[in-house]
Amino acid sequence: MVPVTVDGETVKLAVITYKPSGPGPFPTLIFHHGSTGRGFDPSLFARPYDPKPLADWFTARGWAVVLPSRRGRGGSEGLYDEGFSSLGRAKGYTCEETISLAGADRALGDIDAITPAILAQPFVDRSKVAVGGQSRGGILSVAWSGRQPGTPRAVVNFVGGWLGTGCWSASTVNQDLFERGVRYGRPTIWLYGDGDPFYPLSHSQENFTAFQAAGGKGAFHAFPRPESSGHRIVAYPDLWSSFVEVYLKRQGLPTGER
Repeated sequence: MVPVTVDGETVKLAVITYKPSGPGPFPTLIFHHGSTGRGFDPSLFARPYDPKPLADWFTARGWAVVLPSRRGRGGSEGLYDEGFSSLGRAKGYTCEETISLAGADRALGDIDAITPAILAQPFVDRSKVAVGGQSRGGILSVAWSGRQPGTPRAVVNFVGGWLGTGCWSASTVNQDLFERGVRYGRPTIWLYGDGDPFYPLSHSQENFTAFQAAGGKGAFHAFPRPESSGHRIVAYPDLWSSFVEVYLKRQGLPTGER
């Protein structure tokens, strides 16, 4: 539990950390979680996000992996308030653009608050930091890189998006947030799976095209649907391993298994 100040209040945010063997400091991936489906089930809010296949893949290559939870999620203190319906939280996430984007801004504020605390840890090699995330965490990692372009050497977006295509505003909201990452100015990597119930490949490819048209840099990779869902490709390193290795190497970051 890491104390931070955000929106004028001090809260403790829960953080899971994986470290490889050895004295460090280590190249470090800060990886952000997504939503809870459609936001209807509060019992999911407290469930920690712990993608072990991803963490194992990076630690095997000498990386530390840090998994912070935003306010009200995964054991963190504070209210989880990332774009709920104006008709009441029991209605889940809203499709209304202004509320959705305000929820994303709240999440970005949490990332602004926790990142310096992570970077201050003695095991972190601050010259070799990557950010990434799953679903809402993926789009947040791209957007945040535009806020702090000097911090990450790499940005790894797994099936990123803020609103699924069940919302009429999905393209507008998602492209707004992705285009905030244009200021990063360096290559990003976008990893998506076929058969994603929230973000069909056609929608995600359109988001990437809009990102590129606005000046963003990166590569988009689409993978066959794994046995569960295209939204869960992060759990299947065999799909994306070679692409991420090439990307990290091109950013001057380590990729060799230990």
